[in-house]
Amino acid sequence: MKLSIIIVNYNVKCFLEQCLYSVLKSIHIDMEDLEIFVVDNHSVDGSVEMVQDKFPKVKIIANLNNTGFAAANNQAIRVCTGKYILLLNPDTLVEDDTLFKCLQFMEKHLDAGGLGVKMIDGEGRYMPESKRGIPLPIVALYKISGLCKLFPRSKRFARYYMGHLSKDEIQEVEILSGAFMMMPRAVLQKVGLLDETFFMYGEDIDLSYRILLGGYKNYYFPQTRIVHYKGESTKKGSLNYVVIFYKAMEIFARKYFSDKHTKTYLHLVRFAIWARAGLAVMERLLKKIFLPFCDMFLNYGLLLALSTVWAKEYFGTTEHFSEFYRQVVLPLYSVVFVGSLALLQAYKRPISLIKMLYGYLLGMVLLLLGFALLGSDFQYSRLVIVGGSVLCFSVSVLYRLLLGRFFANTFNLALRPRRYYLLVGGKEEMQRAQSILEDRGARPDRIFSVVSEKASENMMEAIQIYKISEVIFCAKDMSFAEIIYLMDMAKKAGCSYKIISPDGEILVGSRLEKY
Repeated sequence: MKLSIIIVNYNVKCFLEQCLYSVLKSIHIDMEDLEIFVVDNHSVDGSVEMVQDKFPKVKIIANLNNTGFAAANNQAIRVCTGKYILLLNPDTLVEDDTLFKCLQFMEKHLDAGGLGVKMIDGEGRYMPESKRGIPLPIVALYKISGLCKLFPRSKRFARYYMGHLSKDEIQEVEILSGAFMMMPRAVLQKVGLLDETFFMYGEDIDLSYRILLGGYKNYYFPQTRIVHYKGESTKKGSLNYVVIFYKAMEIFARKYFSDKHTKTYLHLVRFAIWARAGLAVMERLLKKIFLPFCDMFLNYGLLLALSTVWAKEYFGTTEHFSEFYRQVVLPLYSVVFVGSLALLQAYKRPISLIKMLYGYLLGMVLLLLGFALLGSDFQYSRLVIVGGSVLCFSVSVLYRLLLGRFFANTFNLALRPRRYYLLVGGKEEMQRAQSILEDRGARPDRIFSVVSEKASENMMEAIQIYKISEVIFCAKDMSFAEIIYLMDMAKKAGCSYKIISPDGEILVGSRLEKY
């Protein structure tokens, strides 16, 4: 047996299905010389049944509990028979020549202990974890403190991602990603299997390091690439990711560093984590209170200005309204407006224009009701309430649009632009894709199509002419190498995209959207 592919799955049936299709479309690999293992860690989404039904030649190991990534991989490694072993994540897509090129490289480089490839994420961006350095204490500190991100090309600060090395050239690197990691069986027999002390993160770092300690080389091979959809639970910017990273680095440090260095390292990393956590909490808090506070002061200013103008025009004096009105009543009006917006979730992102409108309408109704119920001593101008509602709503929309120009990801205003879809594939599959979109309530305004045979020639032209916002690729009629190539084109044109599985009704999107 030439190659054994091991995929550990946990509740990602839709990704697993497309991953297996992409592997089986690797036309240079004969199924007689290839075995595929899916180790399922007690999924409850029907993953095992899907594999049994659609991929009968795939070998399944169905665990009765979640044993973790390292332990699950080891289960299959112990029973597989391939000369080479590939650890592959279920949320990946491989190009048609990926397996062939990697095996060819390994056959020519007998010193290779591990091989990784260029990875791009679901939106077509290069993933720096395709190649990494050994997480020595200072390297890990640069990573977790954010200096690595600030200086992505620095040999010192970006050592964790080896940012000083070209992402487009074959390189000797130190650490490979467990999302795609090809190794000779003989190497694993010498250096040992994955360390099961690591449950979710760090086992690939440990194994890569042991390969180096065993006298072998790890290679980064960018002459082919894969798509790796990244789980939301370990987003690099999240506090959860930082904690998981710290725990993995703690295990790694205790295993390989001296006690003295380990203690210093852990103290530094703990400090970095607390600092990062504090910044994360402050950032979240500021994001939550920024708009309400802006609205509070803006509404008050607008209501005060409107009251002053109205008093001067109608009563001939700017002093008509009392200090109590200016200092208590108008701030109360502003609070009612902001409270109504919050009640209707108008601050939830993306910001909804309709919810904002309903929020100000609700605030206006509540104030008018209060106006009617209170005695004459507390009844002020209805015009200020009605006109103020319209004025505050209008200005709030305008300044949100202005913020959206500079901070699109944070203050984007949901106006529901027209959605034009482009289907790419054979005629029958495109008809099926259109039916699925309509059944799932995708609500496209218009749907256009390009046959797969002419996709590379006509897709960009269709995107420009028809103002396409989303491209749907039909995997049954196209190679995954072609899909990945066209995904890159769609990304450059500013389009999102989805892939429809060959035999199912699953659409996997560029932002981990599952339909």
